[in-house]
Amino acid sequence: MGRRREYGYRWGYCYTQVLRDDTGGRIPAALRRMETHTVAEARRMLLHGDQLDGYVNMAYRALKSDRDGRPLERRLDAAESVPWWLDVVFTLEGRVRPYNKYLAWELREHPLGVPEWSAERLLPQVGAVLDGDAGAVRAAYAVVERECLAWDERHGGHDLHELIEGWGDELAVLRGG
Repeated sequence: MGRRREYGYRWGYCYTQVLRDDTGGRIPAALRRMETHTVAEARRMLLHGDQLDGYVNMAYRALKSDRDGRPLERRLDAAESVPWWLDVVFTLEGRVRPYNKYLAWELREHPLGVPEWSAERLLPQVGAVLDGDAGAVRAAYAVVERECLAWDERHGGHDLHELIEGWGDELAVLRGG
């Protein structure tokens, strides 16, 4: 839960209007920095803050429960994967995850760059994952995996890919094989 303590408050500063600034622009600049994550910060959150591994783990558990015919456990694990998933989605975009209350507004008013993460597509998928829909869990994972590889390419690394590939043969459960 350290990731939430360290970053969870930041969305409250997003879109703040500065009514007066006698600092030569330092206050608005600081507020704008609160809205986004630097590449180093995002890498730290995804890898060392356990966002990505936490998400993969919970999605894996949900799909393993589905494979084993455990519907209640599948639903519980799928629901538990959602906060991790949304953390990863927004962090990969360099953005601060909004409070749940503002998720739909944020997606509609400030769209993410990945088509599958538009409000029209992501919000129903969140509902389906919360319902324990194994297909929705698998589809969400596929986009995350693809976007992690793209993030690595854009930022000159292979850390996210290595973390995912570290799951080895267990990836078959996530990939539907």
